[in-house]
Amino acid sequence: MGADPRPVYLLAGGRPSRSRKGPDPLAGEALMLAGISHPSVAYIGAASGDNAGFRAMLTRLLQKAGAGEVKLAPLCGGADPRGAMRVIESSHLVFISGGDVEAGMNVLVETGMVDFLRAQYRDGKPFFGVSAGSIMLAKSWVRWKDPDDHSSAEAFPCLAIARVCCDTHDEEGGWEELRALARLIPARTVAYGIPSGTALIAAPDGSVRALGGEVQCFRRTGAVVRKIQSIRDSRFRVRD
Repeated sequence: MGADPRPVYLLAGGRPSRSRKGPDPLAGEALMLAGISHPSVAYIGAASGDNAGFRAMLTRLLQKAGAGEVKLAPLCGGADPRGAMRVIESSHLVFISGGDVEAGMNVLVETGMVDFLRAQYRDGKPFFGVSAGSIMLAKSWVRWKDPDDHSSAEAFPCLAIARVCCDTHDEEGGWEELRALARLIPARTVAYGIPSGTALIAAPDGSVRALGGEVQCFRRTGAVVRKIQSIRDSRFRVRD
């Protein structure tokens, strides 16, 4: 029997809000969940097809922030998911990288990893993600059956390890996809826009906290989606 579930760190990635020469402080905060120095990290690259170049870049970022060994939990290209499970079970934390949300979730579903990852979280394994990986850790995301037809939008489930709905680093795009998602999820559910250089911490009890800057909050009332507030280092209850 493992420990209780831990907070989930949802990092935006994208363009940093300001240039940094030192370690990424948000990644460093997430790594502290392990409670030891230089923790090992299981890297899930399903959203990028286990792309080696992308993994090398993120491995450097994580190790600069204080990680020890960063090991791929291979799931793409015909990999045996049992090997990925062994990597995850033997690592201190699980990191889900960026890429394409729907493609990443398809890999996790097809390899039978969804229930396994949820069980690891319930048993106390710390999770964090960046960009598409953060969205995959949340409850749901949006896709369009017909990319040219806005009315064809539909929500699809993600891991729901973090009890939130969110998007990352789309502040310059006006959070268009997040607004579309907010029209599809239960009314008055908060949807979080996590700008570049910030993170959202989602606690197991449903409370949230912004880290590194302001996180935007959107909610649908009737057919209209409005920005309701910004949060910065504050906590309030998430509606299911």
